[in-house]
Amino acid sequence: MGRHVKTFRAVEIGDGGDGRWAEHVRPVTDRAGEWLTEEGRTPQGAVRARRLFERYMPELVPALDRLGGQLDSPHARTLLTMAAVRPFFSGCTQIGGRGTLLRNYDFAPDHTEGTVVHSHFLRPVVGMQEAGWGLLDGMNDAGLAVSLTFGGRYVHGPGFAVPLVLRHLLETCRTVDEALGRLRALPVAIPQNVTLVDPDRSVTVHVGPDIPLTEAPDSCAANHQHLPVPEEQERVTRTQERLAAVRAAGVDAAAMLRPPLYQGAYDEWLGTVYTAHYRPAEGRVTYHWPGESWEQSFAAFSPGSRTVTLGLEVPNPPDAHGHAE
Repeated sequence: MGRHVKTFRAVEIGDGGDGRWAEHVRPVTDRAGEWLTEEGRTPQGAVRARRLFERYMPELVPALDRLGGQLDSPHARTLLTMAAVRPFFSGCTQIGGRGTLLRNYDFAPDHTEGTVVHSHFLRPVVGMQEAGWGLLDGMNDAGLAVSLTFGGRYVHGPGFAVPLVLRHLLETCRTVDEALGRLRALPVAIPQNVTLVDPDRSVTVHVGPDIPLTEAPDSCAANHQHLPVPEEQERVTRTQERLAAVRAAGVDAAAMLRPPLYQGAYDEWLGTVYTAHYRPAEGRVTYHWPGESWEQSFAAFSPGSRTVTLGLEVPNPPDAHGHAE
């Protein structure tokens, strides 16, 4: 298991209009063309992406314009729609239950933004930001939490990159049932598994460009949607092994910091970058790494940074409630 050092940051961005958000994301959005499809880099593609956003996410158009108006590159403004983004594939394992959401995000550390944001576009939201204003996972002030994993199938179609879908759900929904209703109507560009939690319910659903929203047997997900999983896919990703492990462990932060759930294949873009433990009814999230944790909340959000070492053995893993022993 290789070791990597990564700095995570926490940024208060409010409604995005005072320049803090733009200052933080400009290094990423200046390279926006690298994220976009070939069509998305054309004027016609940019117009189509904007129209898709206006059709499916009209509530967020004022925020889109406020953010995009601070960026010089037209590619950056198209990126914010996330309706013309090249496919990207990650690992990840997640589970919901007992009013909590627990997940490992597995990817290449150098290609993960690593920014925890506290925003207030339509309502207060805290989450792990990616690609401008999308979210890999997050919660809102109503007690709803959501996270994503790649669905394991290399299919791409018209629709949104799922980090913006999670942002949209948290901005517009209060409950799992409301979010499921929204999610059924949204086109998603690549297969994804989404876990949703509120104080009364937790569920995982499979979505994608070629399938209707399908509810999973329980509120767990790794990186497949259908069985059987091809032998080579299982060898590389261990998706069935991880799903079985998280089901057996339940909502247990300590288990997430041990193999097989904690992964070390960073050179293959499948190493665990962080563990997030959301308690949305309490408005709290704790991010875990080997030997290190960082709590944030709506009541006490603390901007700053943490530099952590990934790939270490865990000397004192958190207990099932997320506290270090």
